[in-house]
Amino acid sequence: MIEYTIIRSRRKTMCLQVKADGQVVVRAPLRMTKQQIQEFVQKHESWILKKQDLAWKNSRRPVITDQERREGMEAARRYIPQRVAYFAQRMDVTYGRITIREQKTRWGSCSSKGNLNFNWKLMRMPPEALDYVVVHELAHRKEMNHSERFWAIVEKELPDYRERRKMLRNPS
Repeated sequence: MIEYTIIRSRRKTMCLQVKADGQVVVRAPLRMTKQQIQEFVQKHESWILKKQDLAWKNSRRPVITDQERREGMEAARRYIPQRVAYFAQRMDVTYGRITIREQKTRWGSCSSKGNLNFNWKLMRMPPEALDYVVVHELAHRKEMNHSERFWAIVEKELPDYRERRKMLRNPS
């Protein structure tokens, strides 16, 4: 049985929220019975458990200190442009500005003007994964999409790109 907190208001529908600490909140209309709320929670039990599991995994991620962040940014500013220059020459593409950032959901991006953005946290990944992101973004200099032609460009440079991409999805 899932424990939850009920917050009633003048809303028309029910909604579920799983907080960062895994606590479940049900927001419900004033007229909704406890039985209806319980049935709603039971109906969405698998979704709640997935969200709680994700919250638990996220809580176990190491906290990055300001010093680690500074050092990582500095290392990325030195190292990533070298890898970009190396692969750009091999792939016969040009690029604009390189920016190192800390995005929450992206490892890299390429603008229509050819400017490249990379997440400094790539420095915490295996070098093969970092090279995959560099090649992926440079491939966008030839194909600004994820078509078969795009993936053929990536595969020509990195035949094992699928394995490298998996490293990014399952950081340890």
